Amino acid sequence: MANFEKLAENLKKFGYDVSVFPTAAAAAAYLDGEIDGKTVGSGGSMTLQAMGLLELLGKHNTLVSHWQGDPVEAAMATQVYLSSVNGIAETGEIINIDGTGNRVASTMFGHDTVYLIVGRNKVAPDYDAALWRARNIASPKNAQRLGRKTPCAVKGDKCYDCDSPERICRALAVLWRKPNGIRKMEVVLVDEDLGL
Repeated sequence: MANFEKLAENLKKFGYDVSVFPTAAAAAAYLDGEIDGKTVGSGGSMTLQAMGLLELLGKHNTLVSHWQGDPVEAAMATQVYLSSVNGIAETGEIINIDGTGNRVASTMFGHDTVYLIVGRNKVAPDYDAALWRARNIASPKNAQRLGRKTPCAVKGDKCYDCDSPERICRALAVLWRKPNGIRKMEVVLVDEDLGL
């Protein structure tokens, strides 16, 4: 079970704003109220889809994502960026793995505000466990979802550190502290399982 109290305390110590919600619906309502009249970028987050967040925000913001046909670089120039994470440690480290690099880059630089939305299933007790989760749970599930021809997608059990041309694990980002180049970075913790 995720220890949100310890995680929130460590994230605040490392410079992040933190909010905690019991449900995805409550978190979506909060973000819908916080983000208004902005350009909003996002990557391919199953968490955001599960929350219905983009549909809500699209009513009063301009959404930009390569998943809806925009150039990959377009979401990197928005005022606000939304993402989930592949793993987060109760000790405060945030881990993302990416194939193109656009998502990990956008969580570190170029936006006025970044929101990281995290379901309880992404929380691990420490850095090593969070990294293990990102590589061996999130990445194989994402490779399967994208229909990639990789050993992890075929077997769905772990990372094989493969050399497949369809490999999606090409960049690893670890946030040890809130990056200096982003004015506001908020981690939104949700006490429900969300995303992969």
